[in-house]
Parts: sequence; structure tokens; C-alpha cells
Amino acid sequence: MQRSGKTFGSCSRCETVPEKIEGSGGLYLWFPVSHTLNKVISALAKTKLEFQLLEDSKCLYVILEGIGREKFSALASSVLTNQELKETKVLWMREAEQPKLSDFYRSTSLDSFINFSKSDWLLDLLSEERITTHFQPIVYTSDTSKIFAHEALLRGIDEQGNLIPPSRIFGQAESAGMIFQLDALARTRAIREAKVHDIKELLFINFSPTSVYDPATCLRMTVQAIDESGIPHSNIVFEVAESQHPPDMDHLIKILRFYREAGFLIAMDDFGSGSSNLNLMHQLRPDFIKLDMQLIRNVHQDYYKALITEKMLEVAAQLEIKTVAEGVETVEELEWVRERGATFVQGYLIAKPCSPPIAVTSYIGSVEAVPVSA
Repeated sequence: MQRSGKTFGSCSRCETVPEKIEGSGGLYLWFPVSHTLNKVISALAKTKLEFQLLEDSKCLYVILEGIGREKFSALASSVLTNQELKETKVLWMREAEQPKLSDFYRSTSLDSFINFSKSDWLLDLLSEERITTHFQPIVYTSDTSKIFAHEALLRGIDEQGNLIPPSRIFGQAESAGMIFQLDALARTRAIREAKVHDIKELLFINFSPTSVYDPATCLRMTVQAIDESGIPHSNIVFEVAESQHPPDMDHLIKILRFYREAGFLIAMDDFGSGSSNLNLMHQLRPDFIKLDMQLIRNVHQDYYKALITEKMLEVAAQLEIKTVAEGVETVEELEWVRERGATFVQGYLIAKPCSPPIAVTSYIGSVEAVPVSA
């Protein structure tokens, strides 16, 4: 996966869009065990694809021209297990190029290579920066007409101008090894658009801990964008979700320490969806916890959900952590979390994410939303 010259800032991995895999070339493969190598050789022998076994380096070299990449990707996916695809390391080289020591930083898993080969649409989206930000208000539970904050949510734009759902974008980026570039670009776009819309309330921004190697380097572009926008650091809340099971606590604490020392606030997103949330709350000491929408859905009708959610709200209140009930869609859910002390609410009952951000002007039940700029 060659790198293009287009960069967003100072971190070569987070801020550089990879090039598409084009033209003729070859794929060097290193397999976790000989059994995996033998399976691939046996399958290749039945095709017209050319390959060489490099005994000295215990490496297989497959020549891929034209549609050869598609054929090999299909072959590998059919004969190898998911674990073998993830543990097989590969390096793509253009035709007539021999790998040098400096090339090996580009090596990746065979699984990522296959998914990257299917990601031309995502590479175009990133290189052309065809993304935008929609904002969803977070309101006071005690007065739902009063906005406390806005959550910034990524949306992609296809070549016809239609919105691409974030689940498709992040899913493809994760599988193709491009979450670094996407997460960094999403953060800076959210900040810039918040500035354009002159948002005065707090701004909640999602980030993936797995997209950050070293906070001082990988997050430099984000902090620079905030400073250039003139948004006070105390108005920015970074949301962290439990993206690893179990999470790398040392790495996560290092990231959040960087944010805190810079004057930002911290929120734990999707609280209640993971197995180690209470331990995370103890170690991370967040300013906010956002209760997972699956807990809130029909909480007033589900005894188990109600008991769990009620206890979480009690613990948060005792620790003086503010709470946001996510995914509120009915008046009954709103009344339930209000009666049990949730600080803020967010969800379709209040407003859907949109751009420009909206101002909620009426009590829930007869909600009227108007653009902030109107």
C-alpha cells in the first residue's frame, strides 16, 4: 500500500491518505505456520497465477497482474480461516521492484490487504474529503428545550451527493486498516464545522483509542484545529468507547491524560454495553458517562434494564459524574430517566442529527426544531 503525498498535518500515518493499489506488481506473503503456506500453494497450483517460493526468507511471492488481485483475494478468502488471514503478513510491491528494509513498515495482514483492495470508494472519499458533520443536541433532562451540548457525528457523501451512513464508512476503514486516517479527519472536520456554525455550547467529539499511537503526535492536528477555531478547550468533550475487549488500559489512560492536561473534558460513550465499564469508570474518572441506547430502549418496561440503569445512575450521582441518557425515543423513556436523576438526554425524541445544528424550542411532545442560524 504505497503512500501518496497528500498530508493533513504532522503524523505520517494518521494524516496521510494511502494510494490505491493499481497496476501490475507482486505480493510477498509470510505465513504463520507451514500448513497455511501449503494450503495456499496447493490452491495456486490449480490456477493460472504465477508464484515463487523463496526458501531463504520462507516467503511466497505471487505475481498479480490485471484482475489477478481479485482472483488471489477470492482464492485466499476461500481456503484460509479468518485467523490465518489476520496472521499472514503481506507486502505489496510494484512490478520489477524488490523490497528494501525501508519498505517493511508498509507490511500489513492479508485480511487488511484484501479489504484495502475493495476500498477504492473509501480512498476517494478520504482524499477528496467528501465528509461532513451532523450535530445532535444533548439537552437538560429537567428542561428539554435547553441545549447543553451538541455531539458531532460523521457522515460521508458519495459522488452523487447522497449521504453514506457512518457504520459503512467506519466498518470498511477498520477492516482495511484506515481507521487512523478516517478518525483524524473526522475530528478536525467536526471542529471546523462547529466553528462555521458558531456553536457556543459544549461539543462532544468521538475518538477511537485504537486510532492513536502516541497522543503527543497523533492528536497534534486535532489540538491545532481546536486552537485555530478559537473554541475554548473547556468546551470540548472527547468521547471514548470501549473499542477493545479488554481495552489497553495503559494506552487509554495515556491518551486521556494528554486530553485532560490540555484542558479538555472526557466522556465514556456507550456505558453499559461492555463487560468492564465499572472498572473503566474507576480508572478513567470521566466527567460524563453516556448510557448506552440499548439500555434506555424500553427501560420503563424491562425490569432487568431498569434495575441496572437505575444503579448506574445512582453510582454516577454519588461520584458526581454527569450522565447522558442516549437514544431516548419515547416520552415514557424520557420521564423514566428524568425521575431517576439522569442529567441530560439525547435521542430522536429530542432531535435527529442534522446540519446545520438545531435549537429545540418547545417541550417534548410537540417538538419544534429550527436551525440555529434561523
